Amino acid sequence: MFPTVYPITDVSIGGTSHADQVSLLADGGATFVQLREKNLPVLDFYNDAKAALSVARQRGVTLIINDRVDLALAIGADGVHLGQDDLPPDAARKLLGDKAIIGYSTHNVSQAIAAASLPVDYVAIGPIFETGTKANPDPVVGLEGLRAVRDAIGNLPLVAIGGITLAGAASVIEAGADSIALISALLSAGPNAISQHYRTITENLSRR
Repeated sequence: MFPTVYPITDVSIGGTSHADQVSLLADGGATFVQLREKNLPVLDFYNDAKAALSVARQRGVTLIINDRVDLALAIGADGVHLGQDDLPPDAARKLLGDKAIIGYSTHNVSQAIAAASLPVDYVAIGPIFETGTKANPDPVVGLEGLRAVRDAIGNLPLVAIGGITLAGAASVIEAGADSIALISALLSAGPNAISQHYRTITENLSRR
């Protein structure tokens, strides 16, 4: 079952290593985590990702790598999340095999429709709201755009991302997302709050 809350690690926001963040998220109940790294040198990210995968295997967490098919293949991660400018999903599927989880970012209805015909396990749409996580974000999709994508892609799992807060999470699920991807909402208060923030949001959504 795809998680309702999809946490994404980020060293610059979370204030600690990817491996530590995976452990803290697992403490809060997370079973599915994406590693996102835009700043570290490749070797540093490789070593941190290996450590994070070791934690994930011990804790029963599925681990996805953002963008880097080569790194996912090298460490034996469970899959990748790809952007529009990354390796195409069909090429990633050939490299990673049928069992790998492949997600694909989209930013409008036409991209989402095109993604639905590719060998992906889920489609992400965003940014739903304004976000400070990306340096040059795409135009805001909004809840109406999210609803349009939901209608367009049928039953393919849909992940909403971008500017989603703890307070606004329920409205995003109600608009049609199967899952909400969170970065700043989980990590920005620092390592001591990560587990509790994850636990709080999942408990709140489970009461809907």
